Amino acid sequence: MNTQYIPKTLTSIFLLSVVLLSSCNKKKETVETETEETQNVLLAEWTGSYGGTPAFDKMNVTDLKPALEEGMKINLEEIDKIANNTEAPTFENTIAQMERSGKELDRVFSYYGILSSNMSSPEFREIQKEMAPKLSEFRSKISQNEKLFQRIKTVYDNSLKTPLDDDQQRVVQLTYEQFAMNGAELDTEKKKRYAAINKELSALYTNFSNNILADEEGYVTYLTKEQLSGLSEPLINAYAKAATDRDQEGKYAVTNTRSSMDPFLTYSDERALREKVWKTYYSRGDNADTHDNNENIAKILKLRKERVGLLGYDNYADWRLQNRMAKNPENAMKLMNAVWPAAIGRVAEEVADMQAIADANGDNITIEPWDYRYYAEKVRKKKYDLDSDEVKQYLQLDKLREAMFFVAGELFNFKFTPVEEGKVAVFHPDVKVWEVNDKTSGEHIGLWYLDPFARTGKRSGAWATTYRSHTTFDGKKTVLGSNNSNFVKPAPGEPVLVSWDDAETFFHEFGHALHFFSSEVRYPTLNGGVRDYTEFQSQLLERWLSTDKVIDQYLVHYKTGEPIPKALVEKIKKAATFNQGFATTEYLASALMDMKFHLADPSNIDVDAFEKETLEALKMPKELVMRHRTPHFGHVFSGEGYATAYYGYMWADVLTSDASEAFAEAPDGFYDKDVASKLVKYLFAPRNAMDPAEAYKKFRGREANIEALMRDRGFPVPKS
Repeated sequence: MNTQYIPKTLTSIFLLSVVLLSSCNKKKETVETETEETQNVLLAEWTGSYGGTPAFDKMNVTDLKPALEEGMKINLEEIDKIANNTEAPTFENTIAQMERSGKELDRVFSYYGILSSNMSSPEFREIQKEMAPKLSEFRSKISQNEKLFQRIKTVYDNSLKTPLDDDQQRVVQLTYEQFAMNGAELDTEKKKRYAAINKELSALYTNFSNNILADEEGYVTYLTKEQLSGLSEPLINAYAKAATDRDQEGKYAVTNTRSSMDPFLTYSDERALREKVWKTYYSRGDNADTHDNNENIAKILKLRKERVGLLGYDNYADWRLQNRMAKNPENAMKLMNAVWPAAIGRVAEEVADMQAIADANGDNITIEPWDYRYYAEKVRKKKYDLDSDEVKQYLQLDKLREAMFFVAGELFNFKFTPVEEGKVAVFHPDVKVWEVNDKTSGEHIGLWYLDPFARTGKRSGAWATTYRSHTTFDGKKTVLGSNNSNFVKPAPGEPVLVSWDDAETFFHEFGHALHFFSSEVRYPTLNGGVRDYTEFQSQLLERWLSTDKVIDQYLVHYKTGEPIPKALVEKIKKAATFNQGFATTEYLASALMDMKFHLADPSNIDVDAFEKETLEALKMPKELVMRHRTPHFGHVFSGEGYATAYYGYMWADVLTSDASEAFAEAPDGFYDKDVASKLVKYLFAPRNAMDPAEAYKKFRGREANIEALMRDRGFPVPKS
């Protein structure tokens, strides 16, 4: 989506609905506008314990359209009242009132996000398709409100002469920049065109994401008992359950999601089936049918370029990155180009190792993309005597959750306590809830919702979001945060065993949740973030998975309960940089492609051809593919949150590697209280109340540098 000014929660939840990996929310208090008997439940103030919680058990998709329409009406009335105030513009009567606005609509979008990402249905998608252009028009009515912008500009100009409190100054700056970046200063005709482009884009984004979901739901690879060679018993049981859930009793279903595809490609001995599963997954949105996304992408690129052209920018990337840490596409490309040669060089080494094993086995093949995971696993066993399937026996999802709670207690002083079933409404029986408190004072901080399993109607991947964020300017609001994953649901009584990569992802998304819970900001806008910075905190938390305290206490065998053997731990640590060529290259290929698409002239672009030619020019190894091929690159084309910003994971990884060394150098390592205190104070609690670069320097005492990242990945460190 575009980043025009709209109520903070609306921004974040709409971003969630168009495939962002994290989002943030704002306050949820309100005054009733209708009687309890007649009010739409999606608009209603939240009631019950913990400061009120969403009525997910009463959520009905038929209530969505009228709730959205009423919420927009109320919000526009609030905005008009602010814009038409006859008093001189001040922070309190303009900016603070904007921070208070949109509470009803915020609540609606908490439900909208669930219906879009966790519980999508054909009925919802029709409403989404109908409402997308209306929501775009609504946002344009706010961002193009001339009287409102003039009041904002006056407050901004005055604040430069007479500074406000630091956090107020930050809110004013962010609000002004958001309006200015989104056409508030355009003339009337250009504003009309700007709004029309946004309306058209909103429909394209919705269509793009629905096409991906349709291909994920529409393609399943069914196996017979004779086709299970190489697969572990828990994985076989999970595939059997997936088939049974689809009325295919006696078969085994590999669904068209990463969590189902990845382990199959890693362990299955059936090469022809690996190829089929691989092609099915990586051709999502690219099947020359009604769900093909190539035309959508071409239109999106043209419209984005035209829109920023109205503002005087040569390309979308220049416009988008002006207020990110990278500042411009040249800086982002410089980082990626510094890492890319080492990454593809490592791929060549990895492929040579795999080909040698294939040749020694007499397999008579040349390594193809559907072979990479399978033979990489064999190389791992040979080089490090490390079997990923053996490691999985010690990675139980429930134990990993306990480990995350332990880390949160040690670093953040948080305590997680299960909430009695039925006390808080949930949207699906799989969802469980925990109360979060301060370990020392017992103070209530919020609730954590966990939705761990894949299901029909749930988008793929893993993400975090909030239903309510911490603020204090109108009374303290506690946090309602969630983590959402797509683990394959096991057969009844079976544990959920995950790969090391999936365990890291689980910790990663929990890092976003801890960022939510740590917030100490006054104003809702400050719970947002800078895209190439907000992934840093979550990437950093991944590092605690491999700490001794977590390994010794929580990595136990799912059958025997025995701790993971020290010898196996040593193998894991020795293999820490194994397969980094694959991991870095598949990610960087996507990030580079994102940037190059938005720097190119889209006038007559052939999306498939551009992808192919660009990768060839980059010397992309033929043995692997982009992590997100363009036709299903939801981060970039089902909204705008990561457009020309997918590089942000690498930017954040530089910070992560550098910050990790701060812990490694501390007297008590990753559990050093002094470093942890600075971590929370400067990198988690401020959210977007402080410039990210300044916040990092306060934590580290200097800027981060790329050398730590290269060391982390086992790549040659560039000479200064």
